[in-house]
Amino acid sequence: MKRWIALGLVVLVLGGIIVYNKVLHPAPGATPGGSGGGGQGGSGKGGPGGAQGGRGGPGGPATVNGFVVVTKRLQEDVVSSGSLLPNEQVDIYPEISARITQLNIREGQPVAKGALLVKLFDADLRAQLLKLQAQADNARRTEERNKQLLARGGISQQEYDIVTTNLRSSLADIELVKANLQRTEIRAPFSGVIGLRNVSAGAVVSPSTLIARLQQISSLKLDFSIPEKYGQSVRNGSMISFLVDGTREPNQAVVYAIEPGVEQQTRNLRIRARVNNTTAKFRPGTFARVTLTIQNEQSLVVPTQAVIPQTRTNQVIVVKNGKAHFQDVTTGLRTAGTIQILSGLQAGDTVATTGLLFLKQDSPVKIGRVIQLPNSGPKMATR
Repeated sequence: MKRWIALGLVVLVLGGIIVYNKVLHPAPGATPGGSGGGGQGGSGKGGPGGAQGGRGGPGGPATVNGFVVVTKRLQEDVVSSGSLLPNEQVDIYPEISARITQLNIREGQPVAKGALLVKLFDADLRAQLLKLQAQADNARRTEERNKQLLARGGISQQEYDIVTTNLRSSLADIELVKANLQRTEIRAPFSGVIGLRNVSAGAVVSPSTLIARLQQISSLKLDFSIPEKYGQSVRNGSMISFLVDGTREPNQAVVYAIEPGVEQQTRNLRIRARVNNTTAKFRPGTFARVTLTIQNEQSLVVPTQAVIPQTRTNQVIVVKNGKAHFQDVTTGLRTAGTIQILSGLQAGDTVATTGLLFLKQDSPVKIGRVIQLPNSGPKMATR
Protein backbone atom coordinates (compact mmCIF):
# COMPACT_ATOMS: atom_id res chain seq x y z
CA MET A 1 0.00 0.00 0.00
CA LYS A 2 2.79 2.44 0.91
CA ARG A 3 4.58 1.66 -2.37
CA TRP A 4 1.48 2.65 -4.40
CA ILE A 5 1.13 5.89 -2.41
CA ALA A 6 4.79 6.80 -3.10
CA LEU A 7 4.40 6.01 -6.79
CA GLY A 8 1.35 8.25 -6.94
CA LEU A 9 3.22 11.15 -5.38
CA VAL A 10 6.03 10.83 -7.93
CA VAL A 11 3.52 10.91 -10.79
CA LEU A 12 1.86 14.03 -9.35
CA VAL A 13 5.22 15.85 -9.02
CA LEU A 14 6.29 15.00 -12.58
CA GLY A 15 2.94 16.07 -13.92
CA GLY A 16 3.15 19.39 -12.08
CA ILE A 17 6.61 20.09 -13.57
CA ILE A 18 5.36 19.35 -17.10
CA VAL A 19 2.32 21.61 -16.69
CA TYR A 20 4.49 24.45 -15.31
CA ASN A 21 7.03 24.28 -18.15
CA LYS A 22 4.54 23.83 -21.02
CA VAL A 23 1.56 25.91 -19.92
CA LEU A 24 2.33 28.33 -17.12
CA HIS A 25 5.93 29.19 -18.16
CA PRO A 26 6.36 28.53 -21.91
CA ALA A 27 9.70 28.91 -23.67
CA PRO A 28 10.51 32.24 -25.41
CA GLY A 29 8.68 32.45 -28.74
CA ALA A 30 6.23 29.65 -27.85
CA THR A 31 2.54 30.11 -27.02
CA PRO A 32 0.94 28.50 -23.98
CA GLY A 33 -0.18 25.06 -24.73
CA GLY A 34 2.27 24.30 -27.55
CA SER A 35 5.65 24.91 -29.03
CA GLY A 36 4.27 27.87 -30.92
CA GLY A 37 5.06 28.70 -34.49
CA GLY A 38 4.69 32.45 -34.22
CA GLY A 39 7.94 33.01 -32.22
CA GLN A 40 10.00 33.41 -35.35
CA GLY A 41 8.41 36.71 -36.12
CA GLY A 42 9.47 38.22 -32.77
CA SER A 43 12.16 40.76 -32.32
CA GLY A 44 15.82 39.83 -31.68
CA LYS A 45 17.31 39.31 -28.20
CA GLY A 46 19.05 42.32 -26.64
CA GLY A 47 22.82 42.09 -26.11
CA PRO A 48 25.26 43.83 -23.84
CA GLY A 49 24.34 47.42 -23.32
CA GLY A 50 20.58 46.70 -23.21
CA ALA A 51 18.68 48.91 -25.60
CA GLN A 52 21.90 50.37 -26.97
CA GLY A 53 22.66 47.42 -29.21
CA GLY A 54 21.66 43.88 -30.02
CA ARG A 55 20.97 41.32 -32.70
CA GLY A 56 18.53 41.94 -35.47
CA GLY A 57 15.97 39.49 -36.69
CA PRO A 58 16.96 36.28 -38.45
CA GLY A 59 19.12 37.21 -41.41
CA GLY A 60 19.02 40.94 -40.56
CA PRO A 61 21.97 43.16 -39.57
CA ALA A 62 22.77 43.74 -35.89
CA THR A 63 22.14 47.29 -34.69
CA VAL A 64 24.97 48.75 -32.64
CA ASN A 65 26.27 52.10 -31.49
CA GLY A 66 29.34 53.39 -33.30
CA PHE A 67 32.18 55.80 -32.67
CA VAL A 68 34.17 57.64 -35.31
CA VAL A 69 37.86 57.54 -34.39
CA VAL A 70 39.22 61.04 -33.75
CA THR A 71 42.50 62.59 -32.63
CA LYS A 72 42.82 64.28 -29.26
CA ARG A 73 45.67 66.03 -27.48
CA LEU A 74 46.11 63.90 -24.41
CA GLN A 75 46.88 65.49 -21.07
CA GLU A 76 48.73 63.22 -18.69
CA ASP A 77 48.97 63.97 -14.98
CA VAL A 78 51.99 62.42 -13.28
CA VAL A 79 51.40 62.30 -9.52
CA SER A 80 54.35 62.09 -7.14
CA SER A 81 55.30 62.75 -3.52
CA GLY A 82 57.53 65.69 -2.72
CA SER A 83 58.93 67.75 0.13
CA LEU A 84 59.14 71.49 0.67
CA LEU A 85 62.65 72.60 1.60
CA PRO A 86 64.04 76.02 2.56
CA ASN A 87 65.76 77.93 -0.19
CA GLU A 88 68.86 78.16 2.04
CA GLN A 89 69.54 76.49 5.39
CA VAL A 90 72.52 76.37 7.73
CA ASP A 91 73.15 74.97 11.19
CA ILE A 92 75.13 77.50 13.21
CA TYR A 93 78.18 76.06 15.02
CA PRO A 94 81.11 77.99 16.58
CA GLU A 95 84.52 77.55 15.00
CA ILE A 96 86.42 77.66 18.29
CA SER A 97 85.88 76.71 21.92
CA ALA A 98 85.09 79.77 24.01
CA ARG A 99 82.56 81.40 26.32
CA ILE A 100 79.56 83.27 24.90
CA THR A 101 79.77 86.93 25.90
CA GLN A 102 76.96 88.23 23.69
CA LEU A 103 73.90 86.40 22.30
CA ASN A 104 71.76 88.34 19.81
CA ILE A 105 69.39 85.58 18.75
CA ARG A 106 65.66 86.31 18.86
CA GLU A 107 64.05 82.95 18.32
CA GLY A 108 61.73 82.68 15.34
CA GLN A 109 62.54 86.22 14.12
CA PRO A 110 64.01 87.33 10.79
CA VAL A 111 67.64 88.40 10.64
CA ALA A 112 69.54 90.29 7.97
CA LYS A 113 72.63 89.08 6.20
CA GLY A 114 75.77 89.93 8.19
CA ALA A 115 73.94 90.51 11.47
CA LEU A 116 75.96 89.55 14.59
CA LEU A 117 74.32 86.53 16.20
CA VAL A 118 76.90 85.36 18.76
CA LYS A 119 80.03 86.97 20.24
CA LEU A 120 82.62 84.76 21.98
CA PHE A 121 85.29 85.74 24.51
CA ASP A 122 88.21 87.45 22.69
CA ALA A 123 90.14 89.50 25.30
CA ASP A 124 93.26 87.36 24.95
CA LEU A 125 93.25 87.67 21.18
CA ARG A 126 92.81 91.45 21.30
CA ALA A 127 95.77 91.76 23.70
CA GLN A 128 97.88 89.60 21.43
CA LEU A 129 96.89 91.78 18.50
CA LEU A 130 98.07 94.94 20.31
CA LYS A 131 101.41 93.32 21.05
CA LEU A 132 101.94 92.28 17.44
CA GLN A 133 100.97 95.71 16.14
CA ALA A 134 103.62 97.29 18.37
CA GLN A 135 106.22 94.82 17.12
CA ALA A 136 105.20 95.55 13.55
CA ASP A 137 105.59 99.32 14.07
CA ASN A 138 109.11 98.80 15.41
CA ALA A 139 109.98 96.49 12.52
CA ARG A 140 108.65 99.08 10.06
CA ARG A 141 110.87 101.83 11.49
CA THR A 142 113.87 99.48 11.48
CA GLU A 143 113.23 98.68 7.82
CA GLU A 144 113.13 102.38 6.90
CA ARG A 145 116.47 103.11 8.61
CA ASN A 146 118.17 100.09 7.06
CA LYS A 147 116.84 101.07 3.68
CA GLN A 148 118.68 104.42 3.96
CA LEU A 149 121.84 102.68 5.15
CA LEU A 150 121.66 100.28 2.22
CA ALA A 151 121.44 103.21 -0.17
CA ARG A 152 124.65 104.71 1.30
CA GLY A 153 126.39 101.34 1.49
CA GLY A 154 126.29 101.20 5.28
CA ILE A 155 124.90 97.62 5.36
CA SER A 156 124.81 94.70 3.02
CA GLN A 157 121.82 93.52 1.03
CA GLN A 158 121.60 90.39 3.19
CA GLU A 159 121.21 92.41 6.37
CA TYR A 160 118.48 94.49 4.77
CA ASP A 161 116.65 91.35 3.59
CA ILE A 162 116.60 90.01 7.16
CA VAL A 163 114.98 93.24 8.38
CA THR A 164 112.29 93.19 5.67
CA THR A 165 111.58 89.52 6.43
CA ASN A 166 110.99 90.35 10.08
CA LEU A 167 108.57 93.10 9.07
CA ARG A 168 106.55 90.80 6.79
CA SER A 169 106.49 88.14 9.48
CA SER A 170 105.06 90.63 12.02
CA LEU A 171 102.38 91.73 9.55
CA ALA A 172 101.44 88.07 8.87
CA ASP A 173 101.09 87.40 12.59
CA ILE A 174 98.71 90.34 12.83
CA GLU A 175 96.52 88.93 10.04
CA LEU A 176 96.46 85.54 11.79
CA VAL A 177 95.20 87.08 15.02
CA LYS A 178 92.60 89.11 13.12
CA ALA A 179 91.36 85.89 11.51
CA ASN A 180 91.08 84.28 14.96
CA LEU A 181 89.14 87.33 16.15
CA GLN A 182 86.68 86.87 13.28
CA ARG A 183 86.06 83.34 14.54
CA THR A 184 84.80 84.79 17.81
CA GLU A 185 81.96 86.47 15.91
CA ILE A 186 79.18 84.40 14.33
CA ARG A 187 77.25 86.40 11.75
CA ALA A 188 74.25 85.48 9.59
CA PRO A 189 75.52 84.22 6.20
CA PHE A 190 72.24 85.20 4.51
CA SER A 191 68.92 86.81 5.33
CA GLY A 192 66.42 84.43 6.85
CA VAL A 193 64.56 83.34 9.96
CA ILE A 194 66.48 82.11 12.99
CA GLY A 195 65.13 79.05 14.77
CA LEU A 196 65.16 77.99 18.38
CA ARG A 197 68.49 78.47 20.13
CA ASN A 198 70.14 75.68 22.11
CA VAL A 199 72.51 77.78 24.27
CA SER A 200 72.40 80.70 26.64
CA ALA A 201 74.68 83.68 27.22
CA GLY A 202 77.69 82.71 29.33
CA ALA A 203 77.77 79.10 28.13
CA VAL A 204 81.07 77.61 27.05
CA VAL A 205 80.66 76.20 23.55
CA SER A 206 82.82 74.06 21.26
CA PRO A 207 82.81 73.42 17.51
CA SER A 208 80.36 70.54 18.13
CA THR A 209 77.76 72.72 19.87
CA LEU A 210 74.68 73.51 17.76
CA ILE A 211 73.65 77.07 18.55
CA ALA A 212 70.62 77.48 16.25
CA ARG A 213 69.39 76.93 12.70
CA LEU A 214 68.97 79.66 10.11
CA GLN A 215 66.53 79.15 7.22
CA GLN A 216 65.58 81.28 4.24
CA ILE A 217 61.86 80.65 3.70
CA SER A 218 60.73 83.58 1.53
CA SER A 219 61.31 81.18 -1.36
CA LEU A 220 61.11 77.39 -0.97
CA LYS A 221 62.40 74.46 -2.97
CA LEU A 222 60.08 71.59 -3.87
CA ASP A 223 61.92 68.29 -4.44
CA PHE A 224 60.16 65.33 -6.06
CA SER A 225 60.88 62.41 -8.40
CA ILE A 226 59.16 61.05 -11.51
CA PRO A 227 59.70 57.86 -13.57
CA GLU A 228 62.52 58.14 -16.07
CA LYS A 229 60.19 57.71 -19.07
CA TYR A 230 58.80 61.20 -18.45
CA GLY A 231 62.22 62.83 -18.39
CA GLN A 232 62.01 64.14 -21.94
CA SER A 233 58.67 65.83 -21.20
CA VAL A 234 59.98 68.00 -18.35
CA ARG A 235 62.24 70.99 -18.73
CA ASN A 236 63.20 74.14 -16.86
CA GLY A 237 60.21 76.46 -16.72
CA SER A 238 57.58 73.69 -16.63
CA MET A 239 54.66 74.46 -14.33
CA ILE A 240 53.56 72.00 -11.65
CA SER A 241 50.81 72.05 -9.05
CA PHE A 242 50.94 70.65 -5.53
CA LEU A 243 48.77 70.19 -2.49
CA VAL A 244 49.81 70.23 1.17
CA ASP A 245 47.86 69.20 4.25
CA GLY A 246 45.57 71.95 5.45
CA THR A 247 44.93 73.47 2.01
CA ARG A 248 42.23 72.61 -0.51
CA GLU A 249 43.29 74.66 -3.50
CA PRO A 250 46.35 73.57 -5.53
CA ASN A 251 49.44 75.77 -5.50
CA GLN A 252 51.85 76.47 -8.34
CA ALA A 253 55.60 75.98 -8.65
CA VAL A 254 58.12 76.32 -11.49
CA VAL A 255 60.75 73.71 -12.33
CA TYR A 256 64.22 75.26 -12.31
CA ALA A 257 66.63 72.32 -11.92
CA ILE A 258 66.70 68.68 -13.06
CA GLU A 259 69.17 66.04 -11.89
CA PRO A 260 71.41 65.07 -14.85
CA GLY A 261 71.28 61.34 -14.08
CA VAL A 262 68.62 58.82 -13.08
CA GLU A 263 68.73 57.17 -9.65
CA GLN A 264 69.89 53.59 -10.19
CA GLN A 265 67.88 52.05 -7.38
CA THR A 266 64.50 53.59 -8.17
CA ARG A 267 64.99 54.55 -11.84
CA ASN A 268 63.46 57.91 -10.99
CA LEU A 269 64.52 61.38 -12.02
CA ARG A 270 64.88 64.02 -9.31
CA ILE A 271 63.37 67.40 -10.08
CA ARG A 272 63.45 70.65 -8.12
CA ALA A 273 60.93 73.47 -8.43
CA ARG A 274 60.70 76.97 -6.97
CA VAL A 275 57.80 77.96 -4.70
CA ASN A 276 57.01 81.59 -3.88
CA ASN A 277 56.53 81.86 -0.11
CA THR A 278 56.71 85.59 0.58
CA THR A 279 53.57 85.34 2.73
CA ALA A 280 55.07 82.47 4.78
CA LYS A 281 52.14 80.25 3.79
CA PHE A 282 54.23 77.07 3.74
CA ARG A 283 56.74 75.67 6.19
CA PRO A 284 59.93 73.82 5.26
CA GLY A 285 59.72 70.06 5.65
CA THR A 286 56.03 69.86 4.69
CA PHE A 287 54.88 66.89 2.61
CA ALA A 288 53.49 67.83 -0.80
CA ARG A 289 51.45 65.86 -3.32
CA VAL A 290 52.85 66.98 -6.67
CA THR A 291 50.98 66.84 -9.97
CA LEU A 292 53.02 67.37 -13.13
CA THR A 293 50.90 67.88 -16.24
CA ILE A 294 52.42 66.55 -19.46
CA GLN A 295 50.93 67.54 -22.79
CA ASN A 296 51.32 64.73 -25.31
CA GLU A 297 51.00 64.93 -29.07
CA GLN A 298 47.74 64.43 -30.94
CA SER A 299 46.73 60.78 -30.61
CA LEU A 300 43.87 58.55 -31.73
CA VAL A 301 41.39 57.68 -28.97
CA VAL A 302 38.38 55.36 -28.72
CA PRO A 303 35.93 54.68 -25.89
CA THR A 304 36.97 52.05 -23.38
CA GLN A 305 34.01 49.80 -24.19
CA ALA A 306 35.11 49.54 -27.84
CA VAL A 307 38.29 47.60 -26.98
CA ILE A 308 38.07 43.81 -26.63
CA PRO A 309 40.92 42.42 -24.47
CA GLN A 310 42.58 39.31 -25.90
CA THR A 311 45.29 37.01 -24.54
CA ARG A 312 48.18 38.66 -26.37
CA THR A 313 46.61 41.70 -27.98
CA ASN A 314 43.55 43.95 -28.02
CA GLN A 315 40.91 44.15 -30.73
CA VAL A 316 38.24 46.52 -31.92
CA ILE A 317 35.39 45.89 -34.34
CA VAL A 318 35.61 48.20 -37.33
CA VAL A 319 32.34 48.73 -39.21
CA LYS A 320 33.07 49.07 -42.89
CA ASN A 321 30.64 48.72 -45.81
CA GLY A 322 27.97 47.43 -43.45
CA LYS A 323 30.08 44.56 -42.13
CA ALA A 324 32.07 43.89 -38.99
CA HIS A 325 35.84 43.48 -39.21
CA PHE A 326 37.94 42.49 -36.17
CA GLN A 327 41.11 44.61 -36.05
CA ASP A 328 44.14 44.15 -33.77
CA VAL A 329 45.25 47.42 -32.13
CA THR A 330 48.06 48.61 -29.90
CA THR A 331 46.83 50.62 -26.94
CA GLY A 332 48.58 53.26 -24.85
CA LEU A 333 47.38 55.58 -22.12
CA ARG A 334 43.92 54.98 -20.73
CA THR A 335 41.30 56.43 -18.42
CA ALA A 336 37.94 55.18 -17.24
CA GLY A 337 36.38 56.51 -20.45
CA THR A 338 38.95 56.44 -23.26
CA ILE A 339 41.94 54.50 -24.52
CA GLN A 340 44.77 55.77 -26.69
CA ILE A 341 45.33 53.83 -29.91
CA LEU A 342 48.94 53.71 -31.04
CA SER A 343 48.47 51.53 -34.14
CA GLY A 344 45.79 49.57 -35.98
CA LEU A 345 43.30 52.37 -36.67
CA GLN A 346 43.12 55.57 -38.64
CA ALA A 347 41.22 58.78 -38.03
CA GLY A 348 37.70 58.46 -39.46
CA ASP A 349 37.32 54.71 -38.89
CA THR A 350 34.05 53.68 -37.26
CA VAL A 351 34.23 51.19 -34.40
CA ALA A 352 31.37 49.42 -32.64
CA THR A 353 30.83 50.22 -28.97
CA THR A 354 27.80 47.99 -28.16
CA GLY A 355 26.64 44.50 -29.08
CA LEU A 356 30.21 43.25 -29.36
CA LEU A 357 29.32 39.72 -28.18
CA PHE A 358 26.87 39.19 -31.06
CA LEU A 359 29.19 40.26 -33.87
CA LYS A 360 31.32 37.93 -35.92
CA GLN A 361 33.81 38.49 -38.70
CA ASP A 362 32.04 39.86 -41.82
CA SER A 363 28.63 39.76 -40.13
CA PRO A 364 26.16 42.48 -41.26
CA VAL A 365 26.07 45.53 -38.97
CA LYS A 366 23.85 48.60 -38.81
CA ILE A 367 24.91 51.74 -36.95
CA GLY A 368 22.02 52.92 -34.81
CA ARG A 369 23.66 55.87 -33.07
CA VAL A 370 27.07 57.57 -33.25
CA ILE A 371 28.49 58.54 -29.84
CA GLN A 372 30.97 61.35 -29.20
CA LEU A 373 33.62 62.13 -26.61
CA PRO A 374 33.47 65.21 -24.37
CA ASN A 375 35.20 68.31 -25.73
CA SER A 376 37.87 68.33 -23.00
CA GLY A 377 40.78 66.02 -23.53
CA PRO A 378 41.10 62.99 -21.25
CA LYS A 379 43.43 63.09 -18.29
CA MET A 380 45.70 60.16 -17.58
CA ALA A 381 46.77 59.89 -13.95
CA THR A 382 50.00 58.01 -13.28
CA ARG A 383 51.79 57.46 -9.98
